[in-house]
Formats: sequence, structure tokens, C-alpha cells
Amino acid sequence: MKSWKTTVLGISTILAAVTAIVQALLDNDPATNPDFTVAIAAITSGLGLIFARDNNVTSEKAGAQ
Repeated sequence: MKSWKTTVLGISTILAAVTAIVQALLDNDPATNPDFTVAIAAITSGLGLIFARDNNVTSEKAGAQ
């Protein structure tokens, strides 16, 4: 994991989105509905961060040819 900063932020973003969905589903209030549009946007953003490269990581260090 050469770009650990963006990877950690990506994982955190995905965990926050999943936690919000689970919390909305399990709060025993039928009026509460999870916002899946926001959750999907957050999850795809998190995936983008996981695959991104940190600013201080060169192409050679990242293994790009």
C-alpha cells in the first residue's frame, strides 16, 4: 500500500456510508429511510480514493510504467 493516505480516507468514507445506511435501517423508526443516492455517491467516491495515488508518491514508487 504505497498511497496509504488516500486509501485510509477511501475506506473511512465507505465505512461512514455503510454505517449511515445500517443505522437508518436498524433504528426501529419506520419513518426513517436511508438515502441510497448519497450512500452510493459516497461509496463510489471512497473507491476512487482507494485507487488514487497520493501527491507525494511518484509514478516509479507506485509501480506505473
